[in-house]
Amino acid sequence: MSNYGYTKKLDCDFSTAVEKLRKALKEQGFGILTEIDVKVAMKEKLDKDMEDYVILGACNPSLASQALDFEKEIGLLLPCNVIAYKQGDDVFVSAILPSVAMSFVGNDSLQKIAKQAEPKLISAIDNT
Repeated sequence: MSNYGYTKKLDCDFSTAVEKLRKALKEQGFGILTEIDVKVAMKEKLDKDMEDYVILGACNPSLASQALDFEKEIGLLLPCNVIAYKQGDDVFVSAILPSVAMSFVGNDSLQKIAKQAEPKLISAIDNT
């Protein structure tokens, strides 16, 4: 596990995990702006087989708007990536920790916004 993400192992199949993750994110005020099926992309682009892996670009509109008001280039770090993946027989969900992602930016206002987003993402992972 990483020091830049919050991860949980689930006791369900992959498609159920993604469905539960979407619901939990919505309950915390996040919409899904992007979805990348990495397994499909790797097969199409590299003819490489891999286990299920999906990246969801989750956005809390209110917090994103506040962040962009403080610094336009913060969009380089948005939306918050949330992933679901299989590793052997296990299924995991994980979210970026906004406090870590924003720590190198050096803007206290953005760090405050990250600290608002982080418990919401952690709650979404915990409730998946």
